[in-house]
Amino acid sequence: MTIRYILFVFVIHCFSTSVAAMEGMILDESTDKPIASAIITANGKMYRTDREGHYQIPHTDIIGIRAAGYERIFTHFKRKIYLKKFHPKALYLSSYGAANKKIMGNAKHLIRTTQINALVIDVKTDRGEIAYDSSSPVAKEIGAQKRVSFPQLKDFIGELKEEGVYTIARVVCFKDTTFVRAFPQLGAKYPNGTLYRDREGSYWIDPSHKQAWEYLLTIAEESAKAGFDEIQFDYVRFPDKRGLSFSVKNRQSERVRIITEFLEYARFRLIPYNVFISIDIFGYVCWNDADLGIGQRVDAMAPYVDYISPMLYPSSFQVGIPGYPNPVKANYQIVKHSLDKALEKSSGSPLAYRPWLQAFKDYAFDRRNYGKKEISEQIRASEDFGSNGWMLWNAGNRYSAEGIEK
Repeated sequence: MTIRYILFVFVIHCFSTSVAAMEGMILDESTDKPIASAIITANGKMYRTDREGHYQIPHTDIIGIRAAGYERIFTHFKRKIYLKKFHPKALYLSSYGAANKKIMGNAKHLIRTTQINALVIDVKTDRGEIAYDSSSPVAKEIGAQKRVSFPQLKDFIGELKEEGVYTIARVVCFKDTTFVRAFPQLGAKYPNGTLYRDREGSYWIDPSHKQAWEYLLTIAEESAKAGFDEIQFDYVRFPDKRGLSFSVKNRQSERVRIITEFLEYARFRLIPYNVFISIDIFGYVCWNDADLGIGQRVDAMAPYVDYISPMLYPSSFQVGIPGYPNPVKANYQIVKHSLDKALEKSSGSPLAYRPWLQAFKDYAFDRRNYGKKEISEQIRASEDFGSNGWMLWNAGNRYSAEGIEK
């Protein structure tokens, strides 16, 4: 083998490598500083920037980019790409509410006149109903589309995006009466084989059944294709009932493994869409190292999602938190201290958290209405923590400008 031939092979190798690989940098638009751990999606694969904002990917035309605390974008490759900061401040709307002219009209009014810039919209409800015209054979087989609120989901989301609204698809996972009635063998059960029903009379999927995962992630994929900016998984947990039987042993290690593997698989399935992924968790999960019997542990779940959303409704903290036995009199402390505790359990940034806040009447303590004072205290706690925005929950979709004025 001649020296000339070796040099020729070396030059060809270097040339092909330079053509195949693209090196770039992701920067903050306002500060010009590099963004570490930004996610780049290209050719169906996911890459991350290093501490200096650098990344290297195979040659491609269009890439997707997102990072916690920033807008997601799709763009042609450039050596330097800038991301704009964005913090969603959202209202929850049921599928009925989002399709109702009066309720949606009020939400849009608040978007124009207050801090609100985002909506969380049910695409799969607590009852297991699919709110749009899904192509899933399972959805059709089990009758999950009896009430289709959005016949043209893509057009509906497109209109919201034209108005500058950040859109979050809420996908209720393992609480699903419709699915379990059709597939009782996949339901959570008592040791005697009887299907478990919770206090609301709802059936639950046994989270360890991967047949159910496929169904749930088909819904998530369709929502991403329709244009949602974020997929939010709710009820990503085992039922909070002791003594149930599942297809895996009902012990902490197995429960945590199942929930973590589901989220890992969800992230894999959603890579092509460059969509943010978030999960809702119990408020007390922030305070516990154990899984509370439901498979949720902050440290285990954090690596597989963009955002964790603790449900920090003071009314739901039945025994308060250390130093604050009456949580509705300590709205700021409930939110701030819970977020602080959650952050201690993960290696991420405060921007990896976006809490659910209470915008409904107290039901557990003094029955107070949650108005301007209570809502603004919760928001202030979120912002003092440094969270990536916040979300207001009212199951009836009844919202006013109190506490969210610009």
